[in-house]
Amino acid sequence: MYSQLFVRLAVSTAFLSAVADRLGFWGEPGAPHVSWGNWANFVAYSNTLNFFVPESFGNVLAIGATFLEVILAILLLVGYKLRFSTLIAGILLISFAMAMSLSLGIKSTFDYSVWVGAGACFLLRSADSFPFSIDRYIELRKK
Repeated sequence: MYSQLFVRLAVSTAFLSAVADRLGFWGEPGAPHVSWGNWANFVAYSNTLNFFVPESFGNVLAIGATFLEVILAILLLVGYKLRFSTLIAGILLISFAMAMSLSLGIKSTFDYSVWVGAGACFLLRSADSFPFSIDRYIELRKK
């Protein structure tokens, strides 16, 4: 029961931490434990991962990924539409893993635990019910 909540918090905070990094909240570029430090560095990284699309499309993909990460983090935190949000989060993480594998090599996906996050999302999706969630509250109100 509590493990579901823990998985939701873990994936949510991973998404939000990545977004905070690309917006500079964790520090300036080059600071210890900062991956990007600003939006421009993140877009450059995103373009490296997405080498198979025109660079002009890179900002669109970076915005899309960021938008999805924020929305999915919120849905996971509050526990709303969990079957759908965990599916989309898992697919998003698999997409990240595939792009990282093709552009940087598979080791990068292990360093960032992308496969673990995707697996956690798919495992969470298979749960019978979701205590401590808005979904559970809605389910109880229908009875």
